[in-house]
Amino acid sequence: MGEVNTFMQSVPLEYFIILSSVLFCLGVLGVLLRKNAIVILGCVELMLNSVNLLLAAFSAYNGNSDGQLLVFFIMVVAAAEVAVGLAIIAMLYRNTRSVDVSIFNKLRG
Repeated sequence: MGEVNTFMQSVPLEYFIILSSVLFCLGVLGVLLRKNAIVILGCVELMLNSVNLLLAAFSAYNGNSDGQLLVFFIMVVAAAEVAVGLAIIAMLYRNTRSVDVSIFNKLRG
């Protein structure tokens, strides 16, 4: 069959797990600690991409491309999520002149 994923398999799988865990934890900390809506959206994307990295690494180590195909579809959904999220943030900024999420609790009915 040949050596298809030699680069991915030359790096130990533990390194991908550690890198993905660190990126995911940074994303969680960003979501919990930051108040800027755009930064929070970026941290959610960081968490999603860390899971994509781990999924692609596991797929490469197993030698099939099913996980990499799933990563492609997840990235398409993430792009749509960013577009909708930025549209909502732009609308909220137009109404409140701020992207600080602490003032959005006033929107409760």
